[in-house]
Amino acid sequence: MSSDTMIPRIVVAAPSSGAGKTTVAVGLMAALRRAGHTVAGFKVGPDYIDPGFHAVATGRPGRNLDPMLSGEERVAPLFAHGSAGADIAVVEGVMGLYDGALGTEGYSSTAHVSKLLQAPVVLVVDASAAGRSVGAVVQGFVAFDTGVRIVGVILNKVGSDRHEAEVRAGVAPTGVPVLGVLRRDTRLTVPSRHLGLIPADEQRDQASAAVDAAAELVRQGVDLEAFIAAARAAAPLDVTAWDPASEVSPAEEGRPVIAMAGGPVFSFRYTETAELLTAAGAEVVTFDPLHESLPEATAALYLGGGFPELHAEALSDNIALRNQVAAEIAAGLPVVAECAGLLYLCRELDGHQLTGVLPAVGQMTSRLTLGYRTAIAASTTAIFDEGRRVHGHEFHRTTVEFDEDVTAAWYLPTGQEGYARAQIHASYLHLHWTATPDVPARFVAAARVHAGLEK
Repeated sequence: MSSDTMIPRIVVAAPSSGAGKTTVAVGLMAALRRAGHTVAGFKVGPDYIDPGFHAVATGRPGRNLDPMLSGEERVAPLFAHGSAGADIAVVEGVMGLYDGALGTEGYSSTAHVSKLLQAPVVLVVDASAAGRSVGAVVQGFVAFDTGVRIVGVILNKVGSDRHEAEVRAGVAPTGVPVLGVLRRDTRLTVPSRHLGLIPADEQRDQASAAVDAAAELVRQGVDLEAFIAAARAAAPLDVTAWDPASEVSPAEEGRPVIAMAGGPVFSFRYTETAELLTAAGAEVVTFDPLHESLPEATAALYLGGGFPELHAEALSDNIALRNQVAAEIAAGLPVVAECAGLLYLCRELDGHQLTGVLPAVGQMTSRLTLGYRTAIAASTTAIFDEGRRVHGHEFHRTTVEFDEDVTAAWYLPTGQEGYARAQIHASYLHLHWTATPDVPARFVAAARVHAGLEK
């Protein structure tokens, strides 16, 4: 049964990447929270880093909305689920407002998600190198797709009062109100690296300082009441909130422990992954592979994504865990490894010894592999049946070379990828498990068998 979701909501978008929408979105989330609101934060697309900053700003888990990975029909239900208990939701867009999967006319774009949520859009425009011309940019974005409702503009990187006046004069004829003007501020610089910003989990103090600075900038420069009013003008959303408990059926007795890698290295994972595993009957325990051992009674292991290439030496130094993981997997421990997890299972990464579960070596390169992928399972394992078709995402600058012929995890348009055998599924592909709820259910079932709870 569907119900009207009345949560005030707004999408923060931009004409292109680099306009400052992450700074503005995070600043808005933090400023609203400081003003007494309970804020739900979302990111359009498969990004893992921005939701980490959303979590710092809101004090709630960051979540992703991605029609390509979760399915178009799940976007609004996932939004309703993630907004539970909040009184306002801020959705940060991806790239330019109308940029989606290549060759799809904007599928999975910020505009696409705004329509699925029936949410108004605020456009963040970098005004640093323009004056009245900003008005032409705004007018063009308003006219490009009249199904997208742009209700306001936030001018970013404005240099002076005179500059602000000129830009405002250019925007005025469009009829789109200016909700805020932000000046350049060096305190907002967050360290970055080869895949974008450094995750908040790796630099908590710096992340908190950047969020505080963004919140203060927004407080001073944005009309928060007008922003809230625009969010409250969103129409009721006729939707049933996604519920992980309705996707799976847990066993009646016994909860196997599924160890989930976390900490600075393994920070790339979707919030719903743990929720699905828990609903399927597992006890999910997060541990830090840099310093800790596997949790007691671990019956399965989930290794998500992150930056192992920057922590290879430290990962290698945790010899006890390396040996424990290798021994447990050799004894039948089920494991799902995505991207960083694939590298951790290799014999070595950039010359540093790792677990040696896979007959392979990983190496950092200068080439970025990025994009959505349609993949077909290359063999039957405890997690996937051969021929299973999924949509995933790759995002890395490393490569893995196997010493011998192995059974691949996936067939991709570019060839075979990853490694699979009975209880192991390791690859570069990230999946949003909400689109494949049988996967967490099967993973928990495999954990139950390994724990002796089922035959």
